[in-house]
Amino acid sequence: MLPQIFTIADLHARYAEGSLTPLALVDEVLQRIAASTDKAVWISRVSDAALRDAARALMKAGSPSANQPLWGIPFAVKDNIDCAGLDTTAACPSFAYRPQEDAAVVARLRAAGALLIGKTNLDQFATGLNGTRSPYGAPRSVFDSRYISGGSSSGSAVSVAAGQVCFSLGTDTAGSGRVPASFNNLIGIKPTKGLLPAHGVVPACRSLDCVTVFAATTRDADQVRRIAQGDDVRDPYARTAPQRPLPVSGFRFAVLPAAQREFYGDNEAALLYTESIERLKGLGGVAVDFDYTPFREAASLLYSGGFVAERLEPLREFIHGRAAEMDATVYRIISGASRFTAADLFADMTTLTALRRKTDAAWTQFDLMLLPTSPTTYRVDEMQADPVQLNSRLGLYTNFVNLLDCCAVAVPAGFRKNGLPFGVSLIAPAFADDALAVLAERLHRSGAFGLGIDRDATILESTMSIPVHSDDRIVIAVVGAHLTGMPLNHELTGPGGTLVRKARTTKNYRFYVLPNTTPKKPGLIYAPDAEGPGIELELWSLPAAAFGQFVARIPSPLGIGKLKLEDGTEASGFLCEAYAVVGAQEITELGGWRAYLANAAAK
Repeated sequence: MLPQIFTIADLHARYAEGSLTPLALVDEVLQRIAASTDKAVWISRVSDAALRDAARALMKAGSPSANQPLWGIPFAVKDNIDCAGLDTTAACPSFAYRPQEDAAVVARLRAAGALLIGKTNLDQFATGLNGTRSPYGAPRSVFDSRYISGGSSSGSAVSVAAGQVCFSLGTDTAGSGRVPASFNNLIGIKPTKGLLPAHGVVPACRSLDCVTVFAATTRDADQVRRIAQGDDVRDPYARTAPQRPLPVSGFRFAVLPAAQREFYGDNEAALLYTESIERLKGLGGVAVDFDYTPFREAASLLYSGGFVAERLEPLREFIHGRAAEMDATVYRIISGASRFTAADLFADMTTLTALRRKTDAAWTQFDLMLLPTSPTTYRVDEMQADPVQLNSRLGLYTNFVNLLDCCAVAVPAGFRKNGLPFGVSLIAPAFADDALAVLAERLHRSGAFGLGIDRDATILESTMSIPVHSDDRIVIAVVGAHLTGMPLNHELTGPGGTLVRKARTTKNYRFYVLPNTTPKKPGLIYAPDAEGPGIELELWSLPAAAFGQFVARIPSPLGIGKLKLEDGTEASGFLCEAYAVVGAQEITELGGWRAYLANAAAK
C-alpha cells in the first residue's frame, strides 16, 4: 500500500522490488484525485486512457536509470506553463490556447521519465498570493478547507500536499512558489532568476518570473530543479553561472530583530519563527540581527509603482474590453498599470538601484537569511472580503527576493494549535541554489513536521551534501594552522575563502607535530595500513585564482594531495613528505590539531 505522501526514492524502491508499476501508480493517482473533496485543484488533466498508455510505454522502455532519473514519477504543472496537448488558460478561459510543444522545463522533465498528470489552478495570470482569484474555484489548505491554500501556484501546491502527485511546477514573481508551500507543509524551491528557463510560460513580470518546484522533501525538489535547469536561447532572461558556495558550519544567518517582526497578531507564527531560529543555530549557524528596512522598501516597489507595468506588457491587447471575463481584482491590478509612465518606471529603477547598494552592504554581514515565508494566513471568506490588503500582507517577506536577485527555499516550520502549518524561508544571493538546498534539507529534518498532509511521515536521512567545488572556486582541506581561529586562517579568509564544512579523514592517516616550524604546524601522512581515528579537518572554498596563489606559497615539506574522507568523498588538502616526520611526535590518537593544542596546554 502506498503511503499518503510518496517521494521519488520511495516510488523507485517499490518499482525496483516489483511491488509497484507505473500503471498501478497511475490507477492510484486517478483514484486519489477522484476521491478528493477539493475540486478546484485541477483545471485540466491528461485523459485516463492517455495516462495509462504513457505508463505502459515507460514499462516497455525499461526502468529508472541515469538517463531517466524521474522514470514513473507523477507530476503536475501550473496552468500558465505550456504542456503539449492541454490548453494553457492562465485561469482565464477566454485567454486559453492549445500549445504545440511543451515549455522547456516540462520537456526536460518528461524526457527524464516523469509522468505528466495535468494542469493545476492558479490565481489568474499569476497575479496574487492567496489562491482565490480564479473562475475555476479556490483550492484550499489541505489542513482546513476554510483557509486559503496560498497562491498564485495554489493547485500545484495542493496536488502535492494532498498526495496526488510527487512534485509539481509553479511560478514565482512575488512569492508564488513559496507562500503555497508554507500553507501546505511543503518544500518550495524558488531558484535563481533564469536558472530554469521560462520559454513556454505565460509572463506575469517577464524580467522577474521564475519557474519553481513543490515537493514533500528538499531532496525531491532539488533533484527536479537540477533536471529542469539550464540555458535556453528562446528565453532572453535565461542564464547560467557557477554555483556560489555557502558554509555548512559557522554560517551567519540574518534574522529579523524583535522590533521588525510583523505577524499581524498571529502570535503562534511569531513563536514558530523563534523556534526555527533556534533550530538553525543548533545546526551550526550564528544568528545575526539585521535591518530589514531596505529590503522591505524594495519589496513595496513591486506593486506600488512603475514595476507593475510589466504585468500589463504581455496582456495589453488581450485585456482591452475584457473586464467581465477576468477576475475583478486581477483586472484592476493589471489594467491599473496603464497609469504609470516610462518616467515612473525609470524613477523606480533608480530607487531600486539605491536600495540595492544598501542591501549589498547588508549581505557582507551574513551568508543567508531566515525569514517567515508569510507572516500569517487567512480564511477564504476573509480574503475575498479584503482581497488587496490581506494579499499584500502575505508577501511582506517574499516580494523583495526576485527584485534583489536572490534564490530561496521555503521550509515547513511547525503547526499552530489549530492545525494550520507555518513555514520559513532560507534566502541567499543568486546562484547559491545548490548549497541553500542542503541547508534547507537539514532544517526540514530537524523539525520533524511530516510531509504535506501527513504530519506523522518520517523524513528519511538524505545523501545531500554541499558540492566541494564549482567552476570558479576550489575547495581545500586544512588540518592545522589554517583552521578557523588558528594563526594562518587569514590566508584563507583574506582572498575571499569561505568555510564549507567540517569533516574527517578515513582511518588510513598518521598525524605528527612537525619540528622547527613557526607557527607550529602538523604533518599528515597517508598510511594505507593505519587504523587510526581519522583526522579532523575543515573544507574551505577559495576563488580559483586565490587557490593557485595559496598553493604556490606552501613551504616544503608540505604539499597538496588528495585526501580520502570518511564520508566516501575526496578533497584536495595538506599532505606531508614522509622524510619530515622521522623522529617527530606522533599525535594520531588525538584525532586532530585542536585536540593536540588543548592537550599540550593542559600539561
